[in-house]
Amino acid sequence: MIGPGRRAQLASLLEVMAPKPGNVHRSRDLPGLTFLDFLASATAIGEALDSTRHAGIGPAVERAVIETRKVVATNTNLGMVLLLAPMTAVPDEIDLQEGLHAVLETTTIEDARAVYRAIRLAHPGGMGTVPDQDIADEPTLPLREVMAMAADRDLVARQYANGYREVLDEALPAIAATLRNGWPVDTAVVAAHLRLLANHPDSLITRKAGLDRAREVSARAEAILSAGWPERPETGRLVGEFDDWLRHPDRQWNPGTTADLVTAALYAALRDGTIPMPVPSHRAG
Repeated sequence: MIGPGRRAQLASLLEVMAPKPGNVHRSRDLPGLTFLDFLASATAIGEALDSTRHAGIGPAVERAVIETRKVVATNTNLGMVLLLAPMTAVPDEIDLQEGLHAVLETTTIEDARAVYRAIRLAHPGGMGTVPDQDIADEPTLPLREVMAMAADRDLVARQYANGYREVLDEALPAIAATLRNGWPVDTAVVAAHLRLLANHPDSLITRKAGLDRAREVSARAEAILSAGWPERPETGRLVGEFDDWLRHPDRQWNPGTTADLVTAALYAALRDGTIPMPVPSHRAG
């Protein structure tokens, strides 16, 4: 069995390999952000996330971001590292959902301070300011409480508050169902991405373009699923058209937060055997 750091690396690689609409993947880059950036970032986080169980969530997140910035010049993985760190802290013999609850309950102010430093270093786009516990200030509450304060506006923060509900109750079942129907892992990744995007306006798009635009993106994702993708062959073009629409110069809307949640779901899928090792690459049958 692979360790948590290697599992986190593999989850991030599976996520970026799949042709998810609007995101960097192996066939398409974004301005200032390339597929190779994500490959390099995946290699950088393994040792940091192997240390979570003894170093703590905050220090592991900070170390992962520091190591990432040694190989890429921009923010590629802050959201996914924030999600993966608590997951890697749960021992493999413990149920993931129960373990996450216990791990998150024990976060400290020091964890929050380390995460704040990591966020400042990663410098994600569209953060804005808030009146209490702003990222520019020093936190005065434990990490889970700080995240809970942002849960209404950020899907990553919401996972800390609700025990990874969107990851474990929505994205992971979407991956499992797609694989059971005989589709390859790439298709399962896109299915989870579309399902989350249909259910929840993407936080990054909301910050950069506004909630109405994010809801428009969600409606288009739902339309693809409602049309019968991927089971109906005639719907195959819809995902590519959605990808092109998101990348149009008038939009350039990147559902990056959704991709972060998918990465966390892939970690869970690798952990529980939903995605067996070695990872299958061809459609069954």
